[in-house]
Amino acid sequence: MNPLATVLVGVITAAIGLATAFAAEPIPIDSRRELLVDHYLIEKTDGQAALRLHSPTPREIALVFDQPWEGNSCGAYNTVFADGDRYRMYYLANHQILQGEAPSHPIFTCYAESKDGIHWVKPELGQFEFAGSKKNNIIMWDGYNKDSEAIIVPFKDPNPDCKPDERYKAMVNIQSALRPLKSADGLHWSQMSDKPVITKGAFDSQNLAFWDPIRKEYRAYVRDFHDGLRDIRTATSKDFLHWTEPQWLTYPGAPTQQLYTNGIMPYYRAPHILLGFPVRYVERGWCDSMRALPELEHRKSRSARSDREGMALTDGLFMSSRDGLSFQRWSEAFLRPGLRGTDNWAYGDNYQTWGLVETKSAIPDAPDDVSLYATEGYWLGKANKLRRFTLRKDGFVSMHAAFAGGEFTTKPLTFQGGRLALNFSTSAAGAIRVEIQDADGKPIEGFALADSSEVFGDDLERTVTWKGGPDVSRLAGKAVRLRFTLSDADLYALQFQPAK
Repeated sequence: MNPLATVLVGVITAAIGLATAFAAEPIPIDSRRELLVDHYLIEKTDGQAALRLHSPTPREIALVFDQPWEGNSCGAYNTVFADGDRYRMYYLANHQILQGEAPSHPIFTCYAESKDGIHWVKPELGQFEFAGSKKNNIIMWDGYNKDSEAIIVPFKDPNPDCKPDERYKAMVNIQSALRPLKSADGLHWSQMSDKPVITKGAFDSQNLAFWDPIRKEYRAYVRDFHDGLRDIRTATSKDFLHWTEPQWLTYPGAPTQQLYTNGIMPYYRAPHILLGFPVRYVERGWCDSMRALPELEHRKSRSARSDREGMALTDGLFMSSRDGLSFQRWSEAFLRPGLRGTDNWAYGDNYQTWGLVETKSAIPDAPDDVSLYATEGYWLGKANKLRRFTLRKDGFVSMHAAFAGGEFTTKPLTFQGGRLALNFSTSAAGAIRVEIQDADGKPIEGFALADSSEVFGDDLERTVTWKGGPDVSRLAGKAVRLRFTLSDADLYALQFQPAK
């Protein structure tokens, strides 16, 4: 072998060795709550174990958009977040006209609030005049600045360096570019800059930003068209004024689909994980099934102006990311249009909230739910609605196994803490067992599967025990694997916590 070939072989061998060593490096989860929304921790599955997407449960109508300054296409870009002892909601107020109708008013951004996330009021803010009166809840209107759009997604900034008059922030589209807004109280807004800060994008939908507490930066997710299809770009900033060049999101393994909004946010119980709730836009075309959907005559009247407005459909998706750029996106719907004879299966329905809030369960003594909201009855009559939906905490995706059973094993990881807690649900006959292995997959003495007590029931935070008890502190900081066996069970999340 000539000297050059020898050098190349050596370089390649070293590279392979380095890659192998890097791949074997344990994942440091420390004491973070880890949701099983993706395959990040999972190395292999066996039997009937597989990740399963869960859909939210529909609850009551949260708001009806029946005021004169609202209309039949409100709430499409809805924002909800908890703020101290109240919940805040911001929503788009619009009335969509059909062919031959005149617009009744400009587009507004309106404000509502709640003490429990279930019962909402529209306070009289007295900021803007409508029909000769300031008795309304309008906080912004289309055209307040030349060529601006009243579509904002406010957030309360947890950045410790945030100035008091910038405690609330948002982006607004002015002349086809985004400019930053600030507010001291979340109601009165002004521009942080008279120049655009993000210029690459279409921006004709929901454009949002937030403070990422893990990466210590602001992240923006904006609407654009990618190869002619509706898609999402992201940019980052340290000061909300100077932003990186927007990059396209990627969805490894997911089919190409049109995403109307994105709904991306840090999950408040595990902020290192970003969750997204995009709206999927689908043009199915006119066919027998399209004509069999609810409210055919109204669908035809919408098509008189634009065919796609009569036959396009929208539903809700779910996706998650560890880096904010690459998302595991489920192709199956998170929020289906549903089995109703009215107010569904139309372009503009099922637009999901930006924001998740905790609310009291309708079941006595049950833990709080996670609530989100979505539109229905879009373009129908003079008013549409916003419905609340609920899930259990962390309940977006689970590792599920049928009664016949299945199992999965994690990649090597390190943790901090003295006990392992699970968010799980089983049937009366189902169960979960946990084995702790060393990095090579060998059961650790005292933590083998045979030593594990059966875990059954339904709990958000159940401590796993073995014959020697629940204490795992002697393994903290060491590379281990977790092996789970499941039968008629769902595992939503796990977390190593301090010993009790």
